[in-house]
Parts: sequence; C-alpha cells; structure tokens
Amino acid sequence: MREKFDLTGKIALVNGASRGIGEAIAFGLAQAGAHVICTSRKLETCQKVADEIIKTGGSAEAHICHAGEMESISSLLEHVKSKHAKLDILVNNGATNPYYGPVAETPEWAFDKTMDVNLKGPFYLSAGAVELMRKAGGGSIINIASINSVVPGQWQGVYSITKAALVSLSNSFAKEYAGDGIRCNSILPGFTDTKMTAVFKQDEKALNGLLKENVPMNRMAQPDEMVGAVLYLASDAASYTTGSQITIDGGYLL
Repeated sequence: MREKFDLTGKIALVNGASRGIGEAIAFGLAQAGAHVICTSRKLETCQKVADEIIKTGGSAEAHICHAGEMESISSLLEHVKSKHAKLDILVNNGATNPYYGPVAETPEWAFDKTMDVNLKGPFYLSAGAVELMRKAGGGSIINIASINSVVPGQWQGVYSITKAALVSLSNSFAKEYAGDGIRCNSILPGFTDTKMTAVFKQDEKALNGLLKENVPMNRMAQPDEMVGAVLYLASDAASYTTGSQITIDGGYLL
C-alpha cells in the first residue's frame, strides 16, 4: 500500500507556495518524491522555499506567478510545458482576502482582487493543467478551499463566496475530465495558523473564546496538518476519488 503514496517522477505545481499551507504542501510533495514547482507573486519568497526543499534532499524549482494576472499564468504554464512537457499535480493554494467588513460595503477594488486571485486564477491554472495532464495520461488537481465555502465567515463575505465557487469549480472539472484520468478535489481547512488568519490573533482573549465556542478541538490547525490530505489526493491511493471535499477543521462544521 505504501507504494501508492509514492510520487517519484511526478511533476507538481503549487501556487501560493511561499508560506503557510502552500509551503507545507510543497515540502510534503517533495518528501513524497515529486519535483515541485513553487510559485507565488514574489519570486524571492518561493525561491527560498525551493532552496530549502533542495537543501533537505528534495527536488524543486521556483517560478513567479501572480494568480490574478492572465499574462503571469500563461507564462507559468508555458514554462512548465517547455521544461517538463507535462504536469501531474496542481495545487491551487494562492488566495487573498483584502477586505474585512460588511459584505454589502465591499469596495469594488477588493471584490475584483478577491475574485481574480481566488477564483479566476485557479480556473485558468486548472484549464491550462488539463492539456498538460492529458499528456501525462492523467493527473490530480487539488483546490484549497475553506470551511467558509460551507458557512460564510463573519466580515468575510466575498472571500467566502469565492471559496464556495472554488468547490463548484472543482466539481465541474472533476465531472468533465474524469474520462481523461484527471481527478479534481477540494480541501476545506478550518482555522489555520497562517498570515491570513493573523487578524484573529490580534485579540488573544477573543480568539480563545472563538475557538472554544466553535471548534471542538479548541485550537487552530498548523499548516502541515493539511499535508496528509493533499498527499492522498495527489497519489494513486486516491485513484477513485474525484469531486470530493475533505474537511480539516477540528470539528468546526459538526
């Protein structure tokens, strides 16, 4: 059974790999044997991740990609095509949430940015991945959504909307490309200790109350607690799994 989780020879692309969940996923895929293409909108930050992976015995490279810009997405996909000629694993992790407040008061610039990075980017990265995965005889697309896709977060309206749409995106790709051997699934993290959730940590007393009231495990997740699900979905162990959502939330949605 262990060999089903072996990713040796696989080419994996992790968008949003510079820190947090994306960084942890990049390390996990590399440790399982994949060559990992680490991308983010700042080359120097994902280069540090790639360098550390290599230093610890893994195989990795860095490439810039702004998930909200089509030119950047096209450049990345062309790079993968020309250098590797295929793609086996795509993890859409890059996301943003520039506005916290009443949903009806969301500024247009914040709406557009959130939609571009959280939904448009993953859509076109996935669309480009389909061609490359067909050449590989199949592949796995893994979208990092959120528990907000099920229960919208307070003052996180548009972010929650994009995460719900990301799950729908996953299901659409899963249904249309299963015949090509391409699987597409979503992971729904709960409260995870990342830069994006730093706003909740500004008031420790309020955070502790929030966790106690809403999370049966009464703590935030660490980024590396998302890695096991990704390794499963990326591997042959999940060969009959597509269109699924794996919730990792400490019991929040119970």
